[in-house]
Amino acid sequence: MRRPLEGIRVLDLTVWQQGTYATAMLAELGADVVKVEETVSGDPGRHFAVARDLGLSPYFEAHNHGKRSVAIDLKHPQGRAVLLRLAESADIFLNNFRVGAIERLGLTYEAVSAANPRIVYVQASGHGHYGDDADAGSFDILAQARGGIMSVMGEPDGPPGYTGVPIADQVGALHACIAALAGIASRNITGAGMKFDTSLLGSQISLQSFDITRYLFTGQQRRRETRGGATPFWRSYRAGDGRWFVIGMLLQRAWPEVAQAIGRSELEHDPRFDTYRKRSAEHAADLITILDEAFLSAPAAEWVRRLNDVGMFAAPVQDYAQVTEDRQVLDNGYISEVEHPGHDPVRIAGIGISADGEPLTVRRLASDHGADSEAVMLEAGYSWDEITRLRADGVIGPAHNPQ
Repeated sequence: MRRPLEGIRVLDLTVWQQGTYATAMLAELGADVVKVEETVSGDPGRHFAVARDLGLSPYFEAHNHGKRSVAIDLKHPQGRAVLLRLAESADIFLNNFRVGAIERLGLTYEAVSAANPRIVYVQASGHGHYGDDADAGSFDILAQARGGIMSVMGEPDGPPGYTGVPIADQVGALHACIAALAGIASRNITGAGMKFDTSLLGSQISLQSFDITRYLFTGQQRRRETRGGATPFWRSYRAGDGRWFVIGMLLQRAWPEVAQAIGRSELEHDPRFDTYRKRSAEHAADLITILDEAFLSAPAAEWVRRLNDVGMFAAPVQDYAQVTEDRQVLDNGYISEVEHPGHDPVRIAGIGISADGEPLTVRRLASDHGADSEAVMLEAGYSWDEITRLRADGVIGPAHNPQ
């Protein structure tokens, strides 16, 4: 299968997660992603939470699979020149450095586009390109806090909730990826590159577009709700086997069938519940109490089946072990099996996209630090003599880490 971005080259100057997952998606969409790392230890994510028996960092592999790696000392006087030469043959330049750091490196849009006017330049920052905090550092939890999502997470009387997964980083990555793709589409029409600014903070605002807009229209803040929702049909429930499941239905649907499914058909005509508004608002607490008791009579899987059979959408609450063995996940190719030389193949979460009926599975693990430096530089027109001198001068690596 031809992947849609084959023939596109990405110059990837990213670390940690927000930028790195954006370029991982571009890699699995078919782009040749060249990850530029510093020469001593590379992206700090390489050394985070390493699975010792595999010799791999799941954190790094999740965000860098499918890429090639070059090591360049961008603080060396010649390092910037090397990077700009690589940019001449690139289609996308994507970084998630602080605004000030990119300026100090001399790798602003103006500098990179001077080397290649057709390049699509994406800067994925913490707080946006403008304002007093444009150069402030940020990580996922800071964006979740400042962007408002923590204020609506958790139980009503509890402390602000953290999602438990780095949703700000991942949504920030999606925004950066969208920007890169939009830039390529625009260049195909105009022939010229352009610059995009995305940020962790901006992506959190976008993620909560409905709730923030509702506040702007009405002044009403989103409330935290016990077990995820105030209505009986948007809420989590515990079943008789101790497992949890959720009901998620926004339509007036299947009330008589639900009443019958729980063995309480008389509730269909109960005056407390004979209209949608009564069931979902006026007497919601009474109905929740009834459902809580009824759902203890059978396992969660049984309730999920019964409710879906009558058109009341329901799903199990699954942990990662259950997710990665879920038949629907596997049938859609959302988990990839990838070769790991010297070991059994490893399984990795994919990008969740299919093209022409085929899942875009993860093709290979991330390259070792700097493993592709020579190959990429040869492609850029450097001679072996030039590469040897640059390596001897410490411009390209990887370098020996004295620690």
